[in-house]
This record gives sequence, C-alpha cells and structure tokens, in this order.
Amino acid sequence: MRTDPVTLKVLENHAQAVAESMAYTLFRTAHSTFVKETEDFTTGLVTPSGMTFASPRDLGATWFIGLDYAGALSMIDDYEEGDICVTNDPYSGFVCTHTPDMHIWKPIFWEGELVAFAVGHIHNTDMGGAVPASLSRANSEVHQEGVRFRPTKLVSRGVLNRQLVDTIMLNVRMPEQNRGDLNAQIAAVNTGEAKMHEMIRKFGVDVVKNGIEDLLDVGEARARAVIADLPDGDFRFVDYLDEDGPDGVPVRLDLTLRIRGDAIVMDFTGSDPQLKSALNMPTGGNPRHILLMVGYNYCLYTLDPSIPLNGGILRAATCIVPEGTVLNPHYPAAVGMRSLTCGRLQGVTMGAFHAAAPDRLPVGAAGGGGIVNVRTFDARSGKLSMASIDPVTGGAGGSALGDGTDGSGANSSFLKNTPVEINETEVPIKFRRYSLVPDSGGPGLARGGMATELEVEVFTPDTIVTARNRDRSVFAAWGGNGGRPGATSRFTRITPAGEAIDLGNTDVVPLGPGDIFNLTSGGGAGWGDPFERPVERVVRDVLRGSVTPSAAETEYGVVVDADGQVDEAATATLRTGHTAPEPATFSYNDRRIAFETVWTDENYAALTAALAAMPVHWRHYVKRSVFEHVAAMPATERRGDGSEVLAAIDAVKRRVPGLARSLDLAEAAE
Repeated sequence: MRTDPVTLKVLENHAQAVAESMAYTLFRTAHSTFVKETEDFTTGLVTPSGMTFASPRDLGATWFIGLDYAGALSMIDDYEEGDICVTNDPYSGFVCTHTPDMHIWKPIFWEGELVAFAVGHIHNTDMGGAVPASLSRANSEVHQEGVRFRPTKLVSRGVLNRQLVDTIMLNVRMPEQNRGDLNAQIAAVNTGEAKMHEMIRKFGVDVVKNGIEDLLDVGEARARAVIADLPDGDFRFVDYLDEDGPDGVPVRLDLTLRIRGDAIVMDFTGSDPQLKSALNMPTGGNPRHILLMVGYNYCLYTLDPSIPLNGGILRAATCIVPEGTVLNPHYPAAVGMRSLTCGRLQGVTMGAFHAAAPDRLPVGAAGGGGIVNVRTFDARSGKLSMASIDPVTGGAGGSALGDGTDGSGANSSFLKNTPVEINETEVPIKFRRYSLVPDSGGPGLARGGMATELEVEVFTPDTIVTARNRDRSVFAAWGGNGGRPGATSRFTRITPAGEAIDLGNTDVVPLGPGDIFNLTSGGGAGWGDPFERPVERVVRDVLRGSVTPSAAETEYGVVVDADGQVDEAATATLRTGHTAPEPATFSYNDRRIAFETVWTDENYAALTAALAAMPVHWRHYVKRSVFEHVAAMPATERRGDGSEVLAAIDAVKRRVPGLARSLDLAEAAE
C-alpha cells in the first residue's frame, strides 16, 4: 500500500464528503418528487478506469455501490476540461439499467491530467414510451420504454448540447420536471469537480491518485476478511417473481453461493431464460455487474457495518450468469422493470448468505408493494399533472438479533416516503389511508416487519396509475428456523359503487372519477418458533395494533384481549400442547409449496438444460408452452423427475416445425 493508514483514512473521509456534497446539491435543487423526496438518485467519484471509490452514506440510493462506469466511459473518444457526458441506454456500456435512469459524468482534470470522474444518476419520473412513467412489465422490447441515447457529450468544453436536450424534452410527458432534474445533475457534478480540486490542493495530486487506488485495495481486503469468517461450502437459494408478464407464469431466480476461503463465486445457472416482458436485467455478462451484486454488498455491510463503500469490495466475488437469461438478456429485450427482478435477486442472495450464516442475517423482507406514479388532470386548470407519489414497501425480516422493522422497506429502505401534504399538492388526488397492516408480519420468535397500505382516491377521467414492481401476491417472503412467511401483497380497485376489483400484479391501471385504489405490500417474514416468543412481547404487539387478539392466539399461543389482559391458563394449555416445527433453514407459504410440488428441482433442471440448447428467441415461447403442457397433465402422470418436461418439449417440437428447424440449424452451426 502506497499511502499510510492515517492519511488513507483522512482521504477516505474527504472523498466521501465530496460525494455527499454532490448528493446534497442534487437533493436540494431537483424538481421531481421522485428525486427531491423519494431520493432515487446517486452521486459518487470513480477512477479514470471507471470504478467507484467514494459514495454518500446518508443521501440517495445505496444499491449502486460498485457500479462500473468503464463501458460507458470508453464510448467517448476524448475528454476535455468542461465536458459533461450523459446516457440512459441500458445496452450502451451497461451502466444504465433502464431508460429512466439518466447517468451523467464529468472528467476531473488537474494540470491537464485526468484524475477522476464525478458521476451520478437520477430516476426520471418519465422518459416517454408506451405508458406514463415509461415502465410496465407488459412492455416487450426496449423501444417501448422511452427515448434512448448512447453515451454522448451533454456539455462540450462548457457549451451545452441544446439539440440533445431539446430532443429529450420533446419525447417526455413532463419536460419541466426532466429539465429541472437535469440541471440539478449538472450542478452536482460541478460540485464534485470543485470539491475534488480542493482536496488535491490540500493533499497534492500524487497523494490523491495513490490514495484512490489504495482505497479500493482496502475495500477488497476488508471484504475478503468478512468472507473468510464464513464457512466454506455451497449454499443454494431459489425464489420467484409471481409472473413473467400479463397472465404469465413464475420467473425463477436460482443462485448457488460457493464460498472458498476468502473468495466467493455466485453461480446463477438455473435462472429462467430472458423474457418477453420488461423484467430482464441488462448486465452484459459482466461478472461483477452491480445489479447482480447488490445483495452481496448488503450482506457484507450487515456482517461488517464499517466496511468501506467502494467498488473494491466486489473484487472478492465473481458471478456466473449465462447469456440469454433474465439476468443477462440480449438486445432488444425490454428491461424497464429490472428493479423488480433486482429486488427479488437481492433476496435470493440474502437467502444464500442466510444459509451460510443463519444466526447473523435476517430472513425474507417484504417486497411486492410497488413504486406508485399517478398521471391525471387538474380539474380546475385542465392541465396534465404527473408525479411519483410513494414507494409502498413492507417490513424487514426477523432475525436471531430481533424483530424486523415495520414498514421499513428493508433492502429498499433508501426509498423515502413522501409526506401526504406534498403529494396532494403535487397531484390532485386524496389520500384516504397510509398505514401499517396488522397481522402482516410473519409470526416468529422474532416477528417480521409489518406491511404498508396506501389508499388513494382520484377525481378526473383518464387517470393512469402505474405501480412499478408489483409482486409478492403469490410467493410470500420466506421465513426461517421455524418462523412463518410474511403476508402476501394486494392491489385493489374500488369503484364509486363500492365494488372491489382484485388487480393482482397489474402495474398500469386506468381510473375514473371517484375510483379508489388500495395498494398493500407484503409483510416481512418471521424467524424462530412463534410459540417461543415471550408472552409480554405478544401482548405489546396486541396493544400496539401489530397483531390482533385472534392472531395472537392462533399464531403465538397467547390468549389476550384488546386491552392486553392475558388468560394465563388458556395460554399455558396452548403452548404446552404445541409441537415445535422442524428446524428447517427456510419456510415458505402454501402457494409456493404447492407450486414446487409440480415444479421440482428435477423438472427445472431438465427445462434449463433444454432451453440453454435453443436459440435465445425461442426460449421464452418454449418455456410458456412447457408450462401449459405440464399444467394440463393429470396429476397421476406427473413424476417430478424431469420426464414430463422432456415429453412437453418433444410435444412442442412436433407441434411447431420452426423450432425443430432452428435446432437443426443451431446444431449444424456448431
């Protein structure tokens, strides 16, 4: 290491302060609610080669730590002082992850030498495209997800590219929001440049340059120390998205975590093929792409909260992610809903780490609520009104260390809620309910965090609500060590006549005057046998409204009334007669258990192997066809050993001659 430890720590703090100054500038000058209230943005500093070495701790999104800008940086031929570059294309350099994410970077020079880049992104409320807010799982190709532009110079030697800006603003629904947020981004990277110059003046350019690389080395060393403290072995976890599109079938995410000494391999083989919906994650096959490793970062932070926030921690792990899968799709697959897939993948990664360290990490977080956008019209002025009003996140999972936090969002908790008063000022709607949901947290010795419920009334025709990341209405958050799964999520439309319509996982809903929508997230899962939860804690839950008296009796074996009075004799009888659950690492809800009775590991292994041998553009079609074939089989003919999958694939080949010809051509090409 070229820098002494004391100086390096001082440099780390200075670099983080620069990143936080950038974040504060952006936060205070942004226009859209989604940036200035929800805080879906990032700022940071990266090396000349593109790796993050400084990020804020207290502002903005925390899940892009380690995002590699190298691919995007290399698409600009030359950099000069005063340049600022921008892109939002998910397939250009694989730095953007869907079109609303506008990434921006500014080279920082010192006496003509490139020292670093100031970088960051915001999530624009809208980038045009097929639906308001641009994102829906129903989109089938990236062209439907709004205007895109490759890495290009937004500002060249201090001169703004007005033609580019005008083209962007022409294609979006609320250009004043986009332009205001873009100005805030420009201000943020200018702040980063100025603060980095101050840092160089204080320490000298050589000390700063060496310190930047040493910070990454320290991050790697600290990550390896955390990993070395985990047991060697292979730890596998599987979870599902409810469906791969409208009226679809589940999407499987499969991870085998291989821990050997101080290094990790994360093998995603077995995850589903790329989809004809917007749930694909554009990683370009980068073995350390941040979308694949967010959960890895979170687990390392949990195991060592003092670990440096830089890209060096990613060096201790490598991902295996097959091409043509939902985690490594081919262009032009739609990717707008990648945040849902990434969120579930974080849980999958946490599940695998939980298997390695069940007493140190929590069980499943809630998920399923969605990020709500409303496009409507002001009844008085007749003008279009559009805003992101809230992320509806549920509670964290319980753990050996205690209960999950209620309504926290857990791994999505960086998304802040917006005060009701601000939302009703931004958009002409009425909030009828915004609350926590009793009995939604999974029962356990450590209870899961409660779900969040949002209920809103609209007043004008042609109102469109988008609820990005709707999920967990089928597969609930998973419990552990005898703890129970969390509650599933719900999405309901209530008509003026009072009719309640279940919207399932629909994420784009047209509403009319007097319509109400109710969106309830899932709940966090529980850890440990609920009947071992101390009676006084169950009573406290009842008094707080977290658990109803009926659930206290059935789920915890505590007979208590709404005033907190315990029937000690009845409670003792229930608890004495209780049979403790098997000490399994994981527990799942009934619908997942029923699904995996048919879709066993053997069936999925046969399907994965068969699809991997097919051209990418056939895989999703064949997967859907196989699911239909297996669903139509009599239960007595299902063996779960892969044979029904192979029979289904043969049936598809016979029915669809084009598939057989494509396979013959693929074999001939090999």
